[in-house]
Amino acid sequence: MHRMEIWHNPRCSKSRAAKQRLDDDNIAYTERRYLDDVPSAQELDHVLKLLGKEPWEIARTKEAAYPATLEHDRAKWIEHMVANPSLIERPIVINGDKARIER
Repeated sequence: MHRMEIWHNPRCSKSRAAKQRLDDDNIAYTERRYLDDVPSAQELDHVLKLLGKEPWEIARTKEAAYPATLEHDRAKWIEHMVANPSLIERPIVINGDKARIER
């Protein structure tokens, strides 16, 4: 059996609210503070596939590291997001073969 995972940033109100909903519903999950425990390129690619999204579609555009001029090359974007995890939209809840951005 798989365990639900939340990619969480405790400084983000949306992320805290999603985590609180899981707690309120007594749902077992693993908390991954993705700014400290940065996903690998392979992990991010996998989650993007579960989301059905391209990396630039889940990038936080107001972050200083947002690459406004980077071409839409999936591998380059993933590499940039792994180097700058604050670009990854949050929170992401992964449950088996499904993932959602809980905003």
